[in-house]
Amino acid sequence: MEAQLTAFLDSLRQEHNYSHNTIAAYKNDLGQFYKFLANYPEINFWKDVRNETIAGYVEYMKQRSYAPSSVARKVAALKSFFHHLFARSIIAADPTADIDSPKVEKRLPKTLSVEDVDRLLEAPTKKNTPKAMRDSALLALLYATGMRVTELVTLPVGDVNLAEGYLRCYGKDSSDSRDLPFDSRTQDILTRYLDKGRPNLAKDKGEDALFLNHRGQRLTRQGLWLIIKTYARQARLSTPVTPHTLRHSFAAHRLKKGANLQEIQELLGHANISTTQIYTQLSNNNNQ
Repeated sequence: MEAQLTAFLDSLRQEHNYSHNTIAAYKNDLGQFYKFLANYPEINFWKDVRNETIAGYVEYMKQRSYAPSSVARKVAALKSFFHHLFARSIIAADPTADIDSPKVEKRLPKTLSVEDVDRLLEAPTKKNTPKAMRDSALLALLYATGMRVTELVTLPVGDVNLAEGYLRCYGKDSSDSRDLPFDSRTQDILTRYLDKGRPNLAKDKGEDALFLNHRGQRLTRQGLWLIIKTYARQARLSTPVTPHTLRHSFAAHRLKKGANLQEIQELLGHANISTTQIYTQLSNNNNQ
């Protein structure tokens, strides 16, 4: 059974080009279900899993107060996995076919006001160290472009065109790229970081990542999250701030300034405009 799980995860990487983080999430969710099957000694192969088994697992999660969004995500992972097995004739019937995912109320994304963004961006400028220059640059770039966290930490120096004021960004699909412009203020902050900050952090000339940690290595997602959390606390922001908060704020503020939905969709790298439409709802609520 583990061999089929591994093959499915490999197919996500090779056939669908899913990101490392997405595959890790599938592995975790499916691994949890696999452990749950220890309660069913009669199940020795995936073909032995029945509709009742899946329903029992859903009930098991509900009894343990899993959030509806978590249950929905885990059910979706199971549906994908068993569909994969059924399509390859490994199982004769899909036990998830009649299982409904719990309804999840869509929450509007949390955003910062323009004033709060300014306070956040100002926080690292109170020091003149290489790390402060780096932090100022990464916060400014996140808000100026709406980049995803993974896109930012994997961004190489060579993909930033300072002279023209834009960067080349590769999204979830590495074959897909988009050019993201940034304003003159961000241009100046980046220039200062590249001239005076990054050279003091760089220890390996072969490391091409734009943002480096204190060891001279590429900054991690976790490291970036901690940096933002630190400055949000220093700025005394009342709204909880995550790296994605700046992405949401970028989109909401652009829409409020008159940008059209298609433009924001392209900048954010959304495959479907329905994903971007939530910012319209956010804007409407703010105007009420």
